[in-house]
This record gives sequence, C-alpha cells and structure tokens, in this order.
Amino acid sequence: MPDHDDILSDAEREALATVSVPAAAIQKVLIVDDNRVARESLTSYLKTKGIECVTAANAEQALKCLKAERDVGLLITDLRMGPFDGLELIRQIRESERAALPIIIVSGDADVPDAIAAMHLSVVDFLLKPIDLDKLVALVRKELGIT
Repeated sequence: MPDHDDILSDAEREALATVSVPAAAIQKVLIVDDNRVARESLTSYLKTKGIECVTAANAEQALKCLKAERDVGLLITDLRMGPFDGLELIRQIRESERAALPIIIVSGDADVPDAIAAMHLSVVDFLLKPIDLDKLVALVRKELGIT
C-alpha cells in the first residue's frame, strides 16, 4: 500500500507556500503632536530609517486616522495637546476596537503622576523630550516586528 502522507513533493509544497501566504502588510507609525515642527521632524527621521509614518495634529485627528488607516501598528503621541491630551487619547483607544495598539508617549512637559497614569494605560514607554532617537527607533522596530 503506498504511503499517502507525501502527496506533494518538497518543491510543490514550497511553490504552494509562496502562493498561499499573503505578504504581511507593512505597518505604519501614527505620530500625534500638536507641534508641527516636532511632528514633521520625527516623521522625517523615522522615514530615513525605513519606517513608514502618518501624522495627526491632535487627538481627534488621531482617532479618525486610526479608523481610516487599518495598517497603523504603533502610535507615538505627545502628552500635552488640545482639545484633549495624550492620556485621554490613550484612554479612548484602550476602550475601542484598537485597544491592543502599542503606544509610546513622548513629552517635554510631564511629571510623575503623568508617567504613572500612562503606565496604568499599558503604554510601551514614556520618553522625555529631547528624545533619545536611537532608543525610540529600537522601540519602534521591536513593536512593529522589524529586524
């Protein structure tokens, strides 16, 4: 009786795997900061490292972007923005369908209670401005699964 476990050859399996497995979508970073220069500078820097970015000038724009852009895999947000701040943005995300989204906070104006509140909202990290860019890029690559 023939062995039926090996219906396909190794070459056929390999060919089938390349056709069957869709390429993983490249995930983007959403950068949220009400300071245009800071937002654009960070976006430009990350792009030089091969990281695709989209931006929002405030929390409201960020929420709209998250609904429209399904390939956002990480959020980097400033803490102090109007009409509502970064912590409120994170609270709203944590109560949405995007609750598991990794989030990094960057802030030039923060105190210990802000950091504690952020950690309770399960952020990846809380970085003070001026940002250690090497550390930020390492965090971004880790969260997006980029090697």
